[in-house]
This record gives sequence, C-alpha cells and structure tokens, in this order.
Amino acid sequence: MWDNPSVAQKTMQELAHHQSKVKVYDELEQELEETSTLWQLATEEDEVALEPEIEQGVKSLQQRFEALELEILLSGPYDGNNAILTLHAGAGGTEAQDWVQMLYRLYIRWGERHGYKVETLDFLNGEEAGIKSATLSFSGENAYGYSKSEKGVHRLVRISPFDASGRRHTSFASVDVIPEVSEDNEITIDAEDLRVDTYRSGGAGGQHVNKTDSAIRITHLPSGVVVQCQSERSQTQNKGAAMRVLQAKLLELKRKEQEAEISEIRGEQQEIAWGSQIRSYVFHPYNLVKDHRTNEETGNVSAVMDGEIDAFIAAYLQKTKIVQ
Repeated sequence: MWDNPSVAQKTMQELAHHQSKVKVYDELEQELEETSTLWQLATEEDEVALEPEIEQGVKSLQQRFEALELEILLSGPYDGNNAILTLHAGAGGTEAQDWVQMLYRLYIRWGERHGYKVETLDFLNGEEAGIKSATLSFSGENAYGYSKSEKGVHRLVRISPFDASGRRHTSFASVDVIPEVSEDNEITIDAEDLRVDTYRSGGAGGQHVNKTDSAIRITHLPSGVVVQCQSERSQTQNKGAAMRVLQAKLLELKRKEQEAEISEIRGEQQEIAWGSQIRSYVFHPYNLVKDHRTNEETGNVSAVMDGEIDAFIAAYLQKTKIVQ
C-alpha cells in the first residue's frame, strides 16, 4: 500500500497518537459521569460518607483536564519528539559544577516522574566536585515539547558548602534542549563528512568502560559540530548515541539558519552569567524559585529540586502560546 516504509511508519505513529487522545477523552467522559452520578446519589441520600470519594474524584478530574489542556499547547513540529538536554557549568567554578550536578538530578527525577526513559549520553566530572557538563536523553511522548521550556541560564543563590567562611555565593549553569529526530528526517549525514575519534571513557559507566577506548567523539566537518558519548560499554553503542545527538544538533542548526538569526542559535540562552538567567533558585536568605519569563514562582525549593517543575513548564507554554 505504501511505497515508502518510513511514510507508513510515520502514518501509523500518528494514527496511534490520535487514538490515544480519543481514549483519554473517553476515559475522562466516563470518569466525569461516574463522579457526577456519585454526587447526585450523595445529595439525594444525604450520604456524608461519600464526600471523600467525591472530592478525590473531582481532584483527579481536575488534574487530568489540566494535563490535557497543557498537552493541547504542544503544537510545534517537534514537540512530540524525544529530547536531548545538555547541561554546562558557567560562572562560579566548583560552585557552578555542583549546581550542574543538582540540576542533573532534578531533570532525571522530572523525567522519571513523567515515565520517560532517561539516559545519560555524556558526563564530564568537575575538577574538585560536581559536574562540568552532562547530556541526557528523554524518550517518550512530548518529551521535547515539555522540556524545551528549560532552555536557558539557571541561577543559584545559596550559602556555599565549599566556603569555610559560610558566605553566600551565586552560581550559573546553562541548559540546552533540542529535539531528537529520526534518520529519515530532512537531515542527511554523509559518512565522508565525519571524523570519528575514540578515547578512554572518563565518566560514569563502571570499570569496564574506563579500561577500554569505548568513548566516541564525532566531528561533522562541514559545520564544525562536535558530539561525544561515553556512557555505554561499547564503541558501537556510543557511536549510535552520538549520531542521534549529531542528527538533532544539525537539525537545530538548520532551523536557526533558515530564520537567518545567528544570534538566536541558542534561543533565549545567553552568556552563562549574571543578568541572563531565565530562572533563579534562591536558598538563602529566603526560599524562592522564580521564572523571570513568566513570573511563576514557588517557595517550595525542595520540591522543585526533586523534579517538580511542571508549574513552570505550564506557565511557559501558556505564555508562548499567547504570544504566538
């Protein structure tokens, strides 16, 4: 029926996507009807004992409706794709590298909360503590659509655990997010345009990884884009993961070139330092996390650092949708 297998696969994926949305709608309709019936019964029979069950039903409905409403805002061409998120330490030295490690944990917890498959593709330890840089992939529906809101500079204010005098420090880290794309996308990579280097892994992965030259660095010669992966146990696995990142980065580069805005190649992300942050995390002298693009804020810093950032994501998507 189909001349191109990739077209058939894409069509089936789109069909499955729409079918899942219809299923969610049907489930919500049924849940609403059941809760409504229960409420009517409780009202007519004056059944006070049913109140907790009704309240739980209403709360569940509200949460599911809000999630569905948020998902409707994901209308970008790559919003449904997997995501590749890269963290880099900025101004602040060891403090900034420790901040990257905190964000690394935050995003892993966030991904796990949403049922995404989270993989560490690359990992570079800090000189004294923390992480200099790390690359994570999130596999699952709408991973890029939700995580794209995190792209930018993140600022931390706290009493430094590395300062014997107990002084307050400000640290910065950058987050870059790009969509993962399939091999049959508009980006074609010629093997002759690649330089592939192998080296001994220096990050996480166990003793076996560190004893062999399993890490891969790929340079795309025409564009100068460099990607690397060292998290897997074999060169083949690392090369496959690195090619996924390269494909995504080249697509991002092409999109920005088409917009003819070289200054926007990293979107709203600027210099990783004071004045360019999209969000501030204040641990001292008070507790507050505030997004400077939307003014969304919360005093529950510990929950945010445990991956509860959906309120910030929702506020960002709602604001960008209004602007569009």
